[in-house]
Amino acid sequence: MKPTKSSKSRRPTLYDVAKRAAVSPSLVSLVLQNPSKVSDKRRAAVQAAMSELGYRPSRAAATLASSRTHSIGLVIDDYRNLWFVDLLRGMESVLSELGYQVTLADSRPGADRFKEAVDNLLSLHVEGLVIAADSSDATQSGSPASGPLAAGSWVPTVVAGWRTGLPPDADLITNDDDGGGSMAVQHLLDLGHTRIGHVSGTGGAAAHRREGYLRRMLDAGLAPNVVGEETGTSEEDGYSGASWLLDHFPETTAIFAANDTMALGVLAALKVRGLSVPGDVSVIGYDNSPLAKSRYLEITSVDNRSDLVGIAVARALLERIQDASVQPRKELIEPSLVVRETTGRARNVG
Repeated sequence: MKPTKSSKSRRPTLYDVAKRAAVSPSLVSLVLQNPSKVSDKRRAAVQAAMSELGYRPSRAAATLASSRTHSIGLVIDDYRNLWFVDLLRGMESVLSELGYQVTLADSRPGADRFKEAVDNLLSLHVEGLVIAADSSDATQSGSPASGPLAAGSWVPTVVAGWRTGLPPDADLITNDDDGGGSMAVQHLLDLGHTRIGHVSGTGGAAAHRREGYLRRMLDAGLAPNVVGEETGTSEEDGYSGASWLLDHFPETTAIFAANDTMALGVLAALKVRGLSVPGDVSVIGYDNSPLAKSRYLEITSVDNRSDLVGIAVARALLERIQDASVQPRKELIEPSLVVRETTGRARNVG
């Protein structure tokens, strides 16, 4: 039986499949929901009809029937931050195998943007939330359990990375950014650098990386030079921060940037001043992002293993979805150092 012209112009339905297979619509539904309960002959007839018509089951309809969405909401704060790429890849490597899909919501700075992002995801009836953004709403309220993150009390929630507004009943999975900041400084110390500046920014991860930098510098008896605690973490912020450092501390021989995107701005500031890398100034970033891995840039960077963070986040969330009474846990993923072309021996060091 050839499909009619009108049937070609619309999406085939379950009823079209039933008619083609000469069975009832309820049997087609049974094949989709529980095929083992249908005889081989009828199941084959239904599957052949679906193939011939190009029928695709409606995920929305299946969701309504089962009261399950198999959807996870992920709140991020900047699509430009490459950290999220590996985080999402790690999450999906676990979730996709179990039929879960990840829905993204961006909460870039703005009035109530975080709350709007969370509310939009909750309106889609996601089965769990992953918070990978700072909550200005929670910060302003003065209580980590108030505001939109209070949703964590009834929606399984895992926080990825150091964030403000952490709900008390959420798991925290993050890179050991304190240790990573210390690791970056130690690498530069091993190369003979003693005049090491740090270009930092706002946000939980930047704060912890800054703490690691400060602790290691002070332990070594060196004076820290930090800029940018109140700024963002973009390439332009890296450029401005490095420019300030070089203007006020021209003796600087190494700069540690809070992330690879900022390191790109640092490199630009050095180029404008005619300074070579690493001959005059060494540069080290953080995240080991695709920027750092670029054969053209070859940036030395601390690998925060955001893919492993994503895997751990997904596993923790699935565990919490299955058992909401699980005690909240904090898991730190150990960073590693990837040495490339932007770091070298300090000037005047033999």
